[in-house]
Amino acid sequence: MSAPPVVTIIGAGLAGSEAALTLAARGHQVRLFEQKPVARTPAQTSDLLCELVCSNSLRGAALTNAVGLLKAEMRQLGSHVLRAAAQTSVPAGGALAVDRERFAALMTEWLRSSPRIELVSGVVERLPAERPLIVATGPLTGDALAADIARKVGADALAYYDAIAPIVSADSVDESKTFRASRYGKGDPDAYINCPLDREQYEAFVAALRQAEKVRPRSFEEPRYFEGCLPIEVMAERGERTLAFGPMKPVGLVDPRDQRRPWAVVQLRREDEAGTAYNLVGFQTRMTWSEQARVFRMIPGLEAASFERYGAVHRNTFIDAPRLLNAQMELRTEPGLYFAGQLTGTEGYVESAAGGWLAALFIDQRHAGREPSPPPPTTAHGGLLAHLTRERSDYQPSNINFACLAPWDGPRLRKTDRYQAMAERALRDLDAWWTLEQQARLRTAPPHAEGSHELSDGAVGEDPRLRRDEPAGSVASYPASHRELL
Repeated sequence: MSAPPVVTIIGAGLAGSEAALTLAARGHQVRLFEQKPVARTPAQTSDLLCELVCSNSLRGAALTNAVGLLKAEMRQLGSHVLRAAAQTSVPAGGALAVDRERFAALMTEWLRSSPRIELVSGVVERLPAERPLIVATGPLTGDALAADIARKVGADALAYYDAIAPIVSADSVDESKTFRASRYGKGDPDAYINCPLDREQYEAFVAALRQAEKVRPRSFEEPRYFEGCLPIEVMAERGERTLAFGPMKPVGLVDPRDQRRPWAVVQLRREDEAGTAYNLVGFQTRMTWSEQARVFRMIPGLEAASFERYGAVHRNTFIDAPRLLNAQMELRTEPGLYFAGQLTGTEGYVESAAGGWLAALFIDQRHAGREPSPPPPTTAHGGLLAHLTRERSDYQPSNINFACLAPWDGPRLRKTDRYQAMAERALRDLDAWWTLEQQARLRTAPPHAEGSHELSDGAVGEDPRLRRDEPAGSVASYPASHRELL
């Protein structure tokens, strides 16, 4: 078999780093482009690679949580990101959280010390001609490169903004002024708390939205809003009744206290299973945090609201993956050009890393001359691919969730039990698929591939330097230059 081609990767975030280390462990030469230390995005504060820019949490670990299942699968598949997270974890209850600096330092050490990875520092403004190429530049892809991608995929297939709504603590809502109900009585009535407004209250609220201080877009954030998630103050500017026909519409709701439909309603949707927090449905906003607290406390029932998260509209570049990519995350119109991570419309650290691993898998299979063999649709990895390929007119970024997986076809179960059963099914199916994948790779892997000698013990794709045969907490298998960080 001929030597594998050099794989070019743009971006050393979670997706790009996972892809690079996975490909290197499988015997591929990798050229990894990263703009640090020459430049940083506005969200980055360090020159380390694989930087966690938002929080230090990789979220829940329980198998009844889809991201917990995804992490369990990634461990089974030898994810470098999960291995680094395990070595740099900090107490976080039922979640997996890490010491961000130590995590990034460990990933940086592995990337820099791999003899198969060439790190190239500098800002990439145009897609390189070399193939295979993985583009993993994340939600803050630079303007010049984003423009080049737009020329390749069509400007209408590249979006630039996303929105989040505020979240309030449930125990801070005055339920004597609200009522619980779903529209037209459909669904669980406890899923929504409704804050009714009369005409005078509504008009005062709209006026306050219009007058409130807004966060000015930064130089890299020329507003380009989706009609489906406009900031509420933008909607308020369009007309006095716009909100009453939009996110504050009262149709299908009757206040049980007077048996009448309110003039307008703010709906609070349960944010978690326990009902400890609720988000304000459709209330994405660019108001400053202090103004959000002032204006939203004008809503009946929220006078003493405690905000767990304020709303925002933020830069989030992503492509319309279902339109553009095939089932192997490859641009349909250009074989060899792959996209991975948040740029494809996945949300979250874990999902980004899993996307990088998948792109590496497909490139490795392609080079070996094997038919693409993706993880089964019953698995969380298969669910990520389903999210990227299910065509829809309103494609939006999403975290992994059980709706992405193949439906449960067993006996009728309560939700938690169903999720547990789906997770157990996923891990069984992943194990069977992975066994076949390893056997196929054993027949086709080049003899010089790192980790190829480990096929017999299930360690395919692992870098021998990252093996963890020592007792928990041992650092003997890590480069001496990095042990002080552990």
